[in-house]
Amino acid sequence: MIARPGAQPPMKVHIPFTKASGAGNDFVLINNFKGTFRLDFARLALAACDRHFGIGADGLLVLERSTKADFLMRYYNADGSWGGMCGNGGRCIARFALKEGIAGTTQHFEALDYMYDAVVGETSVRLHMKDAAALRAEPVGQKYGLKGVSYFIDTGAPHAVVLEDALEVLDVHELGRRIRIDPAFAPDGTNVNFIRRKDEHSIEVRTYERGVEAETLACGTGSVASALVASEHFRMTSPVHVLVRSGEEILVHFHGQAGRWNDIYLEGSAHLVFSGTMIFETDPPTISSPE
Repeated sequence: MIARPGAQPPMKVHIPFTKASGAGNDFVLINNFKGTFRLDFARLALAACDRHFGIGADGLLVLERSTKADFLMRYYNADGSWGGMCGNGGRCIARFALKEGIAGTTQHFEALDYMYDAVVGETSVRLHMKDAAALRAEPVGQKYGLKGVSYFIDTGAPHAVVLEDALEVLDVHELGRRIRIDPAFAPDGTNVNFIRRKDEHSIEVRTYERGVEAETLACGTGSVASALVASEHFRMTSPVHVLVRSGEEILVHFHGQAGRWNDIYLEGSAHLVFSGTMIFETDPPTISSPE
């Protein structure tokens, strides 16, 4: 494009980032603890998470200052929408906060007006989750030709959990998409997990994530939802071992039973994969420059 005489050249915005993976659930992380950037983070998520034209990720995590805790976590889905709580994202941002010198190995952080505690180990992170709520039987699986029973539960994000034996041949994308927008979950829709009992202590899970609008390799709040449904339906005891699509295992610890659970912990791998700088040529009203 040829600039008009006297026109200002496009503004270049440099945004340092880190890529992280929590059991295969991957994220782009931005350190905005000092309030350096005034950005349209929803638009940035859409650009950064694109797997063909961006960095590629399931979501964007922004670390900011909190007046109540070590830091504040903001989560945006890959499609730019505002996300609910993200369990694997919470574990990844805890590792990131340690690396950035913002918090130690034992952390207290804020997300969606709730306080979370994390303990960062050498390879894994253990995150204290919000108590689950709204467990109910929801026969949405049968509506789409599945034989297994299904449930709805809120674990910081909404989840449908469908029992299904033929996980390896299941069309997770098509069935997940249809259940995700089913009127039973209006107006905001839901995440969708298909689970199978592996043995008396473990389950296998495949998850279609709202906001990514695709199957992901892992989902933290989905692993919690699936483990608690396994506790309800299969009478599994804590900890439940959750084998996710990436091949990794996530542990879900809890107390209680029959829909009254507390002290829920999500434990699994969380790694920082690489760091770099995003460079955008943009107009100031859309994404503003560092102060």
